[in-house]
Amino acid sequence: MPTTSNIVSRVASIDAIVLEIHDFLEVCTPEAWVSHALGDLATLLIDHANCEYKAAATGMSLITKHRNKPRLQRLMARLVREEMLHYEQVLVLMDQMGVNYRPLTASRYAKTLREAVRSDEDGRLVDTLLVGAIVEARSCERFAALWPRLPIRLGKFYKSLLRSEGRHYQDYLSLAREFADTSDVEQRLIHFLEIDQTLIETSDDEFRFHSGVPA
Repeated sequence: MPTTSNIVSRVASIDAIVLEIHDFLEVCTPEAWVSHALGDLATLLIDHANCEYKAAATGMSLITKHRNKPRLQRLMARLVREEMLHYEQVLVLMDQMGVNYRPLTASRYAKTLREAVRSDEDGRLVDTLLVGAIVEARSCERFAALWPRLPIRLGKFYKSLLRSEGRHYQDYLSLAREFADTSDVEQRLIHFLEIDQTLIETSDDEFRFHSGVPA
């Protein structure tokens, strides 16, 4: 896992994004999850749409709660705009592929990460930013694992998301570093990355975009 001081401010290429994400995360997506996703594109797309909407909502929540932090305001405004565009694009793809929206229960992934967020104001902000970084990194890693094996239209779309998802991960990390000392950020990162690893590697009863190994 790299320290936040090694996180670059810009990504030069898709290959660079994927390499950085793989270095950041403790574990790659298991092949069993990828195989299951390829066989259930409808659920994948529906939950992907849900994830984009929730990502935008997280950004809006941070904007609302931290109006006195101008850099956070700017970065989250851009994130919200991009996540809502992605949400719209997923809905268009669903329509083109004949996928009808249906309600899905939320995965254990984000819920479990959020449960580990500290309750005090300063700790909650830093932890929320770190969880955001990990969720964006995991999303990016899964797009990279999926896109070469998907139908052409969907694969092209997922590949196109790598750059923005990689930037979102970097933005969240840089903000966390701005609002806390390095030792606190690194200690909390280790904790959250361990949770991510457990959730990705263990069996999961429900298939979702961020679920673990299909049961």
